[in-house]
Amino acid sequence: MSPSAKAGSTTATGEKIVITACSHDCGGRCVLKTHVKDGVITRIETDSEDEPQLRACVRGRAYRQRVYGADRIQYPMKRVGERGEGKFQRISWDEALDAVSKELLRVKKNYGPGAIFFFGLSGSTTPLHGQRRPMFRLFNMFGGCSLWWGAPSFEASTFASKMTLGTTQTGNTRDDVINSKLIILWGHNPANTVWTTNASFYLAKAKEAGIKIVSVDPRYTDSAITYAQQWIPIRPGTDAAMLIAMAYVMITENLHKKDFLDKYTVGFDKFQDYVLGTGDGQPKTPQWAEAITDVPAATIIGLAREYATKHPACLIAGFGPGRSANGEQFHHAAITLAAMTGNIGIHGGNAAGIEGTPYGVLGKRLATGENLAVKDPRVMKEGLNAYSRIDKTGVRVHSSKVADAILQGTKGGYPADIRLLYVAASNLVTQFPNTKKILEALKKVESIIVHEQFMTNTAKYADILLPVNTFMEKFDIGEPWMSGPWLIYLDKAVESLYESKSDLQIARELAPRLGIANYDEGKDDVAFLKDFWQNTPGVPDFDTFRKKGVFKYKMAEPYVSFKEQIADPKSHPFATPSGKIEIYSQQMDRMNNPLLPPIPKYVEMWEGHNDPLAKKYPLQLISGHYKARDHSTFANTPWLAELETQSVWMNPADAQPRGIKNGDLVKIFNDRGTIKIPVKVTNRLRPGVVDIQQGAWYNPDKDGVDRGGCPNVLLKDDMSPAGAFCSNTGLVQIEKA
Repeated sequence: MSPSAKAGSTTATGEKIVITACSHDCGGRCVLKTHVKDGVITRIETDSEDEPQLRACVRGRAYRQRVYGADRIQYPMKRVGERGEGKFQRISWDEALDAVSKELLRVKKNYGPGAIFFFGLSGSTTPLHGQRRPMFRLFNMFGGCSLWWGAPSFEASTFASKMTLGTTQTGNTRDDVINSKLIILWGHNPANTVWTTNASFYLAKAKEAGIKIVSVDPRYTDSAITYAQQWIPIRPGTDAAMLIAMAYVMITENLHKKDFLDKYTVGFDKFQDYVLGTGDGQPKTPQWAEAITDVPAATIIGLAREYATKHPACLIAGFGPGRSANGEQFHHAAITLAAMTGNIGIHGGNAAGIEGTPYGVLGKRLATGENLAVKDPRVMKEGLNAYSRIDKTGVRVHSSKVADAILQGTKGGYPADIRLLYVAASNLVTQFPNTKKILEALKKVESIIVHEQFMTNTAKYADILLPVNTFMEKFDIGEPWMSGPWLIYLDKAVESLYESKSDLQIARELAPRLGIANYDEGKDDVAFLKDFWQNTPGVPDFDTFRKKGVFKYKMAEPYVSFKEQIADPKSHPFATPSGKIEIYSQQMDRMNNPLLPPIPKYVEMWEGHNDPLAKKYPLQLISGHYKARDHSTFANTPWLAELETQSVWMNPADAQPRGIKNGDLVKIFNDRGTIKIPVKVTNRLRPGVVDIQQGAWYNPDKDGVDRGGCPNVLLKDDMSPAGAFCSNTGLVQIEKA
């Protein structure tokens, strides 16, 4: 294709060029130039326009195989076998929608709206069709429902950012890394996860410019291989201890920025007392941290000195360390070190929070309204969650406790007895911990309705299964997930295949059956998008945007979070109770929870290396992200499946005593379940740790042993104190199968 080909243009072969972008939860919003001929996608290319080009990864480039997948669900179906067997009978849309509405009306009438649990997640993340919005809007207009809280990816980072900095808009745009003198990728692997489009591009530019890049991670990730000059293989769950020991070095060697701390922060004196051991008699020295983290004290000292003296420096606190028991402490400590080194609010620095910026975000999205279920007298008010970053008063269950909530109900202290589970944009069975308990819960609940594109593990448990379309078959707008100053129009490349509909269209057609009038306000999809666009500052008119397909903000320099707060703190205070960076958090102090101390501390996690259970199950399990999947999406895409076999990574020091060789079939097990998959024996993972990359579909054999490689089979269904998802916390044993 010619580099000058534009959206809506036609090639010499008669193919129309349609601009769209992936809407999945990888963090990227990348240009896909989709070639369409006679209503069929023939191939997909990526951005070839003005810099910075928003170039797609292999997942987006392989999307044609997903659209035309032989195993797509083509029409509505009802279950005819046992739950989980995957036996269904074709029915019409009218039959399906009548059955769904009848069941919703029955459950609401007999048990109240809280008995309806809506589990919508991140299979789609756009302002109109994604982010659970169409169905959540419907349920709220219907009278409400029970919901989840606790984002699996970033709850710990969100919590720490809001408690310490007062906001989730804490990042610099990623092009700012070229202004750094040191970059620390702490639990961050953008080469695989993308995080945000062009993160890898700017890290490559930084490396070419001679900027030192350090990777702190139990794995020698693709990002560490590609960009880093130093890899520090830390023990999982101990990251906060290393950061605190780095603070000890800075304090005792007088390397911290006292003027910055005095002017912009509160509570550093209390943190300093903890670091020096004033209260507990234990100075948090590098030697103290070495015993915990297994990182040599000399390495901790060296990184502390570099971070304190190579100014400005960028610490990117990835989500991986926070996805563990007490993972909130890692993020609180990372933000504290960014303040100690004066790297907040300046070019080349980074606040080490959740990384969001105000760019690439629409001024409006599909409104969902108020969840009225909380007002229903049948909901247990004392069963409401004490903390939820999304909605402190909603009828909510933590995402890792959904199975327990279904099984225990109000007798277990949950807000309601769940009778109906409604699932959209989520593969609950594969993506959430303690698979055995989830399956038990799915067999107990009275009714299950699922929206899906493929026969996933969760879809097999549906009573009514509704086929939904892909982003290639509808209109929307792509918003970058983190730190991205651009927006992409998701044009419809082809008409919806088979009998599939969008979640929004399903909600439109359910609404009158549920007695809901004016669900869509008389607007079609494009009218909604135009309304969203007109409420967004600094953008061209909607028709220009739609015609071009991509809008990139013209920025004189990279965006820096908190630049105004640092330049003029009196006029621009931080959005915290004190108006400053709260190293000592007033809000956390009021929580009075010893596992959530108001200053960052090292709090040992359950199922860590010192847990008594480690005598039986001596290996720490982490579940990294896989280059060929976006969570469980793309797991059944043939081109991508060829890239790498799902396997368990294991260090030779752990494999050899067990008589295990590379490629052997092994059994990974604990009291919660067993997996049998091949092993990859590699020095790219530190000893004592094994990695089963998340997102592989659960595939049990006749004995209930998972042959697909789903790590959630082995993980405990519990949460960290502020709601962090604990997908990197667990103990297992491995034997040759």
